Amino acid sequence: MRHTKLPPMPRAWPLYLAMLVTACVYWPGLSGGWLFDDYPNIVDNHGVQPDHASVAMLTRAALSSPSSQFKRPLSSLTFAANYLAAGLDPFWMKATNLLIHLLNGALVFALSRRLLRCASRDAPGDPAREAVLAGLIAAAWLLLPVNLTGVLYVVQRMESLANLFVLMGLLGYVAGRQRMLEGRTTSGLWLCCASVIAGTAIGLTAKETAAMLPLYAALAEWVLFDFRDRQRRRSLPVLGLFVVTLLLPLVLGLAWLLPGLLQPATWATRDFTLRTRLLSEARIVSDYIGWTLAPTPGDLSFYHDDFHVSQGWLQPWTTLPSALLLVSLGWMAVRLRRRYPLASLGIALFLGCHLLTGTILPLELIYEHRNYFASFGLLLAVIPALAAMPAPARPAFALTRRTLLGALLAWWALLTAMTAQAWGNPLSLAVELADRAPHSPRAQYELGRTYIIYSRYDPESRFTRLAYAPLERAMKLPDSSILPEQALIFMNSRMHLPIKDAWWDSLIGKLRARKPGVQDESSLAALTQCARDGHCPLPTEKMVAAFQAAISHAAPSPRLLSSYGDYAWNILKDHELAFRMAKAASAADPREPAYRITLAREALALDQVSEARIQIRELEKLDVAGSLDADIHELTAELPASH
Repeated sequence: MRHTKLPPMPRAWPLYLAMLVTACVYWPGLSGGWLFDDYPNIVDNHGVQPDHASVAMLTRAALSSPSSQFKRPLSSLTFAANYLAAGLDPFWMKATNLLIHLLNGALVFALSRRLLRCASRDAPGDPAREAVLAGLIAAAWLLLPVNLTGVLYVVQRMESLANLFVLMGLLGYVAGRQRMLEGRTTSGLWLCCASVIAGTAIGLTAKETAAMLPLYAALAEWVLFDFRDRQRRRSLPVLGLFVVTLLLPLVLGLAWLLPGLLQPATWATRDFTLRTRLLSEARIVSDYIGWTLAPTPGDLSFYHDDFHVSQGWLQPWTTLPSALLLVSLGWMAVRLRRRYPLASLGIALFLGCHLLTGTILPLELIYEHRNYFASFGLLLAVIPALAAMPAPARPAFALTRRTLLGALLAWWALLTAMTAQAWGNPLSLAVELADRAPHSPRAQYELGRTYIIYSRYDPESRFTRLAYAPLERAMKLPDSSILPEQALIFMNSRMHLPIKDAWWDSLIGKLRARKPGVQDESSLAALTQCARDGHCPLPTEKMVAAFQAAISHAAPSPRLLSSYGDYAWNILKDHELAFRMAKAASAADPREPAYRITLAREALALDQVSEARIQIRELEKLDVAGSLDADIHELTAELPASH
């Protein structure tokens, strides 16, 4: 009998298997709903819900993100594309996120293979073994529970999409340096420059975290190539690249940011200062290591607003050990560079990734998705060590390491699958996250809010009765916003049930005690909208007291001023107060067209035509690619002919 020789198995088979398993693990979660920041960025953001694919509509979509002053246009455009294809269906939004995650997994595989080859120094590597190791790194990264929010939390497409270009840029840089060392200096240098510059520029249109690409490339250069050319001399073109893309932007960025960061007003809406933030982030970044490599369900609770800020090196006592751990890791990255370059690079990439979000910027302290790229660094350091070939004299030790690696892979896949299953249903997710974080005001509020949604505003529904306990529990937790009070007031008002004075007292007391944050502003805006729509017959004296308490602090936000103006115009019918608030909002944020549109409309209604003309002229300056044409045309048409 003649035997047919089987074709060789493709070296990328570990990647294909990892991608298939990942798709199966995440599939149940695609049927879930919206969550938290999905609402302001997508569900309630009409800018990413265009009627058609015209230049004006897409430009408006690109500039509609409320999450950042840089607008993140590429991310917003992808949300708009999803909307044009399937409407506001979260399934297709999440499916798109999963596709991006799988593409990132393929890039992690390709990048890991190149890094493994570079780390072998002058010794030729085994391509088949490199493929298996790269496949293990990619599989682990795709299945890590800490990366789940980058897929199933729709708005965090911003993070995964930005890292698509970061990974492409880093892969291109390493490939370019390999070309340079092979003698193809010119083409290799061009590839390095194009990869870093284009990867950063395009990635920034998805999210600002792409700004870290030059640092990642510099770390790879330091560990693997030592800034040297083929003749082992210092490579001036490579050094010049990092002066232009890393050093100069760093100096200019710090010169721009530091004066504001040193002002106490910058931190007024936070429950931490620059000092306590830095102390706290030492604990948080240390925790991220455990959350990545050995997570528990309680670790990955999504909501982390129950975190207690560090007040000193020993308040709590874990602050100092955490800081020492991070310093030790930095020291290890330096010490291991020659002998264990992958471990050195992995540690450096992990620490480097958190320099943006874990240091001086006044961002919220904790988010799991901040480890989307950082987790790759940890895996690069850990997995090759666990999967290393056994030394002849120590086979038992190698077996132990590989058993540990197998157990970790199984646990990561299992925990991600369990969590994805919960994400597949809004109610099961709310219950799961509230159980994982019993002291989190946000988790308890979200459970109560979900019960309200399921109640369909029926006073006799069992979900109505279930909503009170988590919302009142959230209301009383330390440092909670006014979201729970707003939900209780909103629900009972919609159902024409009695509203407790204690809810109003708590809401107004919180607004008076501290400067309102984003959630507080959203709460007042939601109550205003409900009253304006005629669904919530709220007592005007309570609402006015709430707004007065909110704006009593220095430099109230334009969003808060706009909400108060909305309430004054539509509910109080106090047009003078409303016009004053509209002018204050526009002055506080002159680049926001919505405030100027409101001001122009109110000016026309009050027969202040000159003010309306001023606002129309300012809108014309802000009109990018016709995105404001319709509003400008409508306002212009209302101008009196006599003027």
